[in-house]
Amino acid sequence: MPYLGIGLHFIVALFFAVHAVRSRQNMYWLFLLFVFPMFGSLVYCFAVYLPSLRQSRGARAATRAITKLVDPNRAVREARSDFDRAPTVEHRMRLGAALFAAGNAREALEHYHAAAHGPFATDPALLMGLARAQFVVGDHASADVTLCSLFAANPQARQQPEPALLYARTQGALGASGTRAAFEQALSCASDAAPRCLFADWLAGQADDADRQRAARLYADIAHDAKHWPRHAREHNREWLQRAQAALAAESARR
Repeated sequence: MPYLGIGLHFIVALFFAVHAVRSRQNMYWLFLLFVFPMFGSLVYCFAVYLPSLRQSRGARAATRAITKLVDPNRAVREARSDFDRAPTVEHRMRLGAALFAAGNAREALEHYHAAAHGPFATDPALLMGLARAQFVVGDHASADVTLCSLFAANPQARQQPEPALLYARTQGALGASGTRAAFEQALSCASDAAPRCLFADWLAGQADDADRQRAARLYADIAHDAKHWPRHAREHNREWLQRAQAALAAESARR
């Protein structure tokens, strides 16, 4: 039995040693782990291993989710407090972003409108936040104007996934002739499945059979690619995968 305890200490020390090597820790940790396996493992666990877990993608996501569940209004409350204490443009933009994330697009729009003046009038983050809020409240014409201002002041924004997709959605909502080209542009710089799914939604509503066939291919591509997504990508694209699967199922039922 004593040998079992000693073996377990070395197994734990070996686990932490592998972590130390992979995370490129100082080599003195290996000395500590193997010369004093139980003591070294305890020290390494609390000094290095647990803090590294808190910095991982999954841990950060879990922390955000728990915070949102326990105190859903915390971000808005803190942003509002900072703005009340110092009503700067930066604090107003932060409050607008927090309100938008909390689902209060109308109040967020008020703050973005108020901030969109003076030296910050061409700020990319401000214009993007303003356009998002305008789109969500249904003011698509104003969102179109704001996005055009964004592209005029920052031409590189046309090649960025979020502005390109919002512009395509805005064109689609307006029934503009440039909708197809805007979605093609959004596809060319896509970073997730959203452009493919939303473009497919638009194509599925067109009268041309070729458009509906392409919509079906885009939905099928999403469903196929999802088989190879890592867990974080599947979580990020869950809404688009579900929409693609529902569209494919509806199409199959019609046949």
